[in-house]
Amino acid sequence: MSYLEHFKLKEQPFRLTPDPEFVYWSKQHARAKAYMESTIWLADGFVVITGEIGSGKTTLLQSFLGELDDNVVYAMVSQTQLTPSQFLQAVLTEFGFKPFKQRKVELLDTLNMFLIDQYAKGKKVVLIVDEAQNLSKKVLEEIRMISGIETHKEKVLRIILAGQPELKDTLDSPEMKQLMQRVRLRFHVGPLDRREMREYIEHRLSIAGRKARDLIKDDAFDTIYRYTGGVPRLINTLCDTTLLCAFAEDASVITSREIKAAVEELNWKEHELSAGTHPEQTSSREGRKAEHLLRIEVRNQGETVAEHFFGPGRIIIGRSPDNEIYIQSKFVSRHHAQLTSDEYGCAIEDLNSTNGVFIGEERIKKHRLKDGDVVSLGIHELVYSDLRVAQSPSALKERQG
Repeated sequence: MSYLEHFKLKEQPFRLTPDPEFVYWSKQHARAKAYMESTIWLADGFVVITGEIGSGKTTLLQSFLGELDDNVVYAMVSQTQLTPSQFLQAVLTEFGFKPFKQRKVELLDTLNMFLIDQYAKGKKVVLIVDEAQNLSKKVLEEIRMISGIETHKEKVLRIILAGQPELKDTLDSPEMKQLMQRVRLRFHVGPLDRREMREYIEHRLSIAGRKARDLIKDDAFDTIYRYTGGVPRLINTLCDTTLLCAFAEDASVITSREIKAAVEELNWKEHELSAGTHPEQTSSREGRKAEHLLRIEVRNQGETVAEHFFGPGRIIIGRSPDNEIYIQSKFVSRHHAQLTSDEYGCAIEDLNSTNGVFIGEERIKKHRLKDGDVVSLGIHELVYSDLRVAQSPSALKERQG
């Protein structure tokens, strides 16, 4: 008997990949989507949506895009560690151009002519930028400039920026004042409350084929909330692991006991409700670095393109935007590898990727990392730093000496 048959399911209910079919509309998710939709009927629509990692932003965007009418043309840009010219090239590529030999002034002219042409055809044009917290201030200034492109009647480009809370901090800085004057609506997506979390879980089980609400007992929901804080991705991770553990033990229902067994398997601690974050979540903000155990520097051809800080927990790496470490590359699988961090250190594991995980010339399946290890994924490198080593008294003395 398979995992699905055992629990009377037709498909996996708690996959990490975003799937609009499984979307649960909490009040705040419905409001965020309504704000996105407002860009279509507002000629000068410019919306900013922020939320913690795993709060459902990418699923929201996919649901929004799936419902657009034929008279709407859109560009979706998810790779955001770009120069202004590269960003304009990425936008034009999404609109069907091949602009890689054009200078910046030519890129702007091409975009301007395209937008005016679409307006003349009765089309509405939307630019969606996911992972917008990684945009440089120069690129944000470029976005401000192109948001002003207009005919003699109205502006012709609608814009949605979606990103982690760092985006909010950047936009609130004094030098972004002119950009913020263009923004019509802002909304922050927070975690689900206890009632919404239960509805979310039961909704996903129902879509997956389990109509009766009898799989998870009442006491289990409180335990799930204690360890996830209502963050959808953490809920998916914990529930999926719980079902696998329960299946292995031949349990037919999920109680608090099964949830705690999965928590031990994941090596999680209780969610930090007072801080509104979970140790598993990424943050680049300086104020949180003291909570982190490791740093991952992402390099491409020797150049640093991203830097991530993590506490204990599981960190997924891949080319799908829902990953904690997102690498847009044809050599990286959608869910390529995972890092597992705990108080004793960090291990990396290949998730059956196509092109493998390498340390030096050796292809590895699972490997415990040492401070300074360089992991190769296709043309990208991940440099692992153990922050406990950097924070140890001996290391501090060595730096001071």
